[in-house]
Amino acid sequence: MPAELLNYIGGTWARSAGASIAIDNPATAEVISTAPLSTAEDVDAAVRAARTAFPGWRRTPPVDRVQYLFAFKQRLEQDFAGLARVVTDECGKTLAEAEGELRRGIENVEVACGIPSLMMGATVEDIASGIDEIMLRQPLGVVAVITPFNFPGMIPLWFLPYAIACGNTVVLKPSEKTPVTVARMIGLLDELNLPKGVLNLVHGGREAVDAMVDHPGIRAVSFVGSSPVARYVYQRAAASGKRVQCQGGAVNPLVILPDADMAMTTRIAAESAFGCAGQRCLAGSWAITVGDARAAFTGRIADEAANRRVGYGAEPDVQMGPVISAESRARIRDLVEDGIRSGARAIVDGHRASVSERGGYFLRPSVLEDVPLGSALAQGEVFGPVLRMHHVRTIDEAIAFVNRGPFGNMACLFTTSGAAARRFRYEAEAGNIGINVGVAAPMAFFPFSGWKDSFFGDLHAQGRDAIEFYTDKKVVVERWQDIRSG
Repeated sequence: MPAELLNYIGGTWARSAGASIAIDNPATAEVISTAPLSTAEDVDAAVRAARTAFPGWRRTPPVDRVQYLFAFKQRLEQDFAGLARVVTDECGKTLAEAEGELRRGIENVEVACGIPSLMMGATVEDIASGIDEIMLRQPLGVVAVITPFNFPGMIPLWFLPYAIACGNTVVLKPSEKTPVTVARMIGLLDELNLPKGVLNLVHGGREAVDAMVDHPGIRAVSFVGSSPVARYVYQRAAASGKRVQCQGGAVNPLVILPDADMAMTTRIAAESAFGCAGQRCLAGSWAITVGDARAAFTGRIADEAANRRVGYGAEPDVQMGPVISAESRARIRDLVEDGIRSGARAIVDGHRASVSERGGYFLRPSVLEDVPLGSALAQGEVFGPVLRMHHVRTIDEAIAFVNRGPFGNMACLFTTSGAAARRFRYEAEAGNIGINVGVAAPMAFFPFSGWKDSFFGDLHAQGRDAIEFYTDKKVVVERWQDIRSG
């Protein structure tokens, strides 16, 4: 019988009154767990528990709050192999990809351990005679965190450590597609005797999300998901007076100049496009070849795509796992087929290829060129192992192509020219820029930037942006009688 996941409310594991859904392994289609579709009443119980815990947690000194994070980091390290295997089994990644994801998540726990310094305010003496001014940072209260399926270990750690280190209490809802990893991490925190109600876990779908963004007891919402849902959450939460940060989707161009190191560029571009089966918001979506780069790059990337080893990510030598669900696979296939009907040419066509006899939601990589720019395939986020190619004559045309679309999560340039690199990073309209890097994922002490329809809000995840997001600034102006005058 698959393990049943429970909510975690007020320091207690609790069943929901809602229905349950099956969680399957996308490489085998076997059910590995069940999770509740929590109700608005479950969310309300979690918020009430968080509100009850807030006054005591807020008064806990930051140097004491971060002791739980130091201990949590150690538990994550001790359970690293087990957590990585859970990510592989519920998300479909290779073990190497799962390990990389967890390592980046742990980096955020490490950064958040510096809250006693990062949360410092500012003081100026004698802004007028005998008057001092102080700026303090104080926690908001109860905050909500809503995370996606594609990085079930890392993305919760973009938010959770900073929120609780700053003195907030948290209600966390993971994706209903991949809730097992988060439940395991919450179990590690439960072992540390974190004060009851500081952290609460509610599983579920849209009903739980709507209850969180509407709840008057929640002060702020952090969200990662597709752009349509990010916009919906942003608008609905902001309308109820909440502080909101919503990371959306992306269509990320990789621009290749003729002077690029083609062997290195091809390896990096293939990993960007096909790593994690293309299911990441920093996946390379378009390869934009400039001038003579077309001839040098096209054959190489076709070989990389055609020869990529696809299978169950827990098995040795596998380079790419499945997509998350049968529905996702069908959607990607439909997009590729519509693109081909519209005139795109499949250099490598893997969207119908057979991979496994034991089930699972596999696709092989596809590379398509001459994709009509008005087609559905060209317009949006595929979120699968599909690389679209576009050819231009000059870097001016390449930058114009980068800037034409509604998204602005990442743009990358491959070149040996410092002048071209400087121009690209100056002019490309994206929040994360890579130079000879195919996945420009910021370290934990930098913000995970996103522009245009890739982000809704003002303050991003990670680093100092997280401290700003999870605290309110309070300015105090003080006058005291000078004791020398008394």
